[in-house]
Amino acid sequence: MLVTLDTPYVDTSAADLSLALGDAERPALHVLDLVLPGPVELRLRLLGASHQVLLRTAGTELSETVACLPGRPPELPDAAYDEAAGHRFTASVLRLAPAELSARVAELRAELADDPYALVGVFGGDVDAVTALSVRRDPPAGAAGWRTWHAYPQTGELVLTETVVALR
Repeated sequence: MLVTLDTPYVDTSAADLSLALGDAERPALHVLDLVLPGPVELRLRLLGASHQVLLRTAGTELSETVACLPGRPPELPDAAYDEAAGHRFTASVLRLAPAELSARVAELRAELADDPYALVGVFGGDVDAVTALSVRRDPPAGAAGWRTWHAYPQTGELVLTETVVALR
């Protein structure tokens, strides 16, 4: 699902992002609620400061926030694993020339625009200012997963994250 957000980005670069698990539900600009087999409830949330995913099953409840978080030092790890939560997270930052970033973002918008398991928010002021979330269709057995993309045209950065959560 592709949505246009009538608001500018709050965060300004990849260096402003942090990862928080167990964070409270934050105000969202747009929300997509999904129920997957299991049943697994996923809530994909676009924030003014990036994204939040809430996951609930009979035995698992988790929130993941990747955003510019007030009161928290910016630190987005390349990888993190929380054994107690069964949460595995990876992140990478690509630094791209303006034309390459525009092409990658256009491809992403086209690929995910009509996907019922994806949420793409285009922020006001720049068609390349995008936050996108997509539920993985092929997670490992007994797991749920998602991928995200955060595009910062002003710095030429594309942040990619991938998460897998073991379900209990």
